[in-house]
Amino acid sequence: MSNPRRLPQDEAAELSTARAWRIMSRAARLRCPNCGGDRILDGWFALAHRCPTCGLVLDRGESDYFLGAYLVNLVAVELILAAIMVVIGIATAPDVPWTLLMWGGIVFALVAAIACYPWTKVLWLGFDIMLRPVTHEELALGREDTRAVSPTRHA
Repeated sequence: MSNPRRLPQDEAAELSTARAWRIMSRAARLRCPNCGGDRILDGWFALAHRCPTCGLVLDRGESDYFLGAYLVNLVAVELILAAIMVVIGIATAPDVPWTLLMWGGIVFALVAAIACYPWTKVLWLGFDIMLRPVTHEELALGREDTRAVSPTRHA
């Protein structure tokens, strides 16, 4: 099995801080972490099959690829929720509104998990691209794919 060729970058640039910021800032804006192209979301809960600009296949070839994104989403929402609850608890002590915290926490966890979902999925893709840079072969396979280039809505 041959080693796939890397995109033209020197080894030092592959792990540079500037490259990491560029990739993650693109992902935070819900753009393709590889090229910065838009329209990579196919609705709120799904990515398009591939980037319409560079052709990168967005699931990167593994059936359980986005389990990490689910984990990041869960951990981020729970950390934010815990911080909010601690602040409210300290601010309202000694009369902490436990019922409000319980029901508000449940509602917040559900809403925040749904609201953060697209970002965690694209940020996970960006993190993967930082660690496993996109190859010429990977982009070529994406461009040869016969599926629709632009995201489509499914009824």
